[in-house]
Order: sequence, then structure tokens, then C-alpha cells
Amino acid sequence: MKNPKTLDEYIDLVHQAVYEVDELRAIVEDDEERKTMILPWVDAMDKELRQMFDDMISGRYQFDPNGPDLPFMAIVKRFGPSVPFKLLLNVINHTHRFGLDIDSK
Repeated sequence: MKNPKTLDEYIDLVHQAVYEVDELRAIVEDDEERKTMILPWVDAMDKELRQMFDDMISGRYQFDPNGPDLPFMAIVKRFGPSVPFKLLLNVINHTHRFGLDIDSK
């Protein structure tokens, strides 16, 4: 997966992550065992991603060059094997911390 080159591409990645969270929730909804293990962190991740997307759309979002990881990365690090879209979240986090890949050809 390539790092986004434009803000629109970055916004699309975050929107895709929101969609992936919704899909994961739908998959585990009928499995009581997985539901109790996964939904608490899915709900937290969903809230963070939706807030980030809303901030982007409203113009409040700011990159944080060399700042800390996005809050949902603690979830990714802890539950990585259970997060099927982990690569997408890593790209979003990297872009947040280091900016758009405008130098890439």
C-alpha cells in the first residue's frame, strides 16, 4: 500500500478505515465470543477514526510531524493479528506523523 500523495487521497484512506471498522463490526456481531473480545476495541477505534475524518472534512485536522502515534495505534499494536486492515491503519498513522508523500514519483 502506497502512502497518499494528496490530502484527498489521505481523506479517502481514513474513510476506507471507517468502512473497514464497520465491516469488522458486522462480521463479529453474530459471534458472541468474538463480539465480547473485539467490539470494545472496535468501538474505540471507530470513534477515533470518525473524529479524525470529521476533523479532515471540516478543516480542523492537522498533521503532527514527528509527533506521537495516533491513539488507535495502541489498539493496533495490542490486537494486531485481529485487525485485518492493520496495514491501512499503519499508512494512516505514518502519513499523520510524516506528512504526504509528495516527493514520490
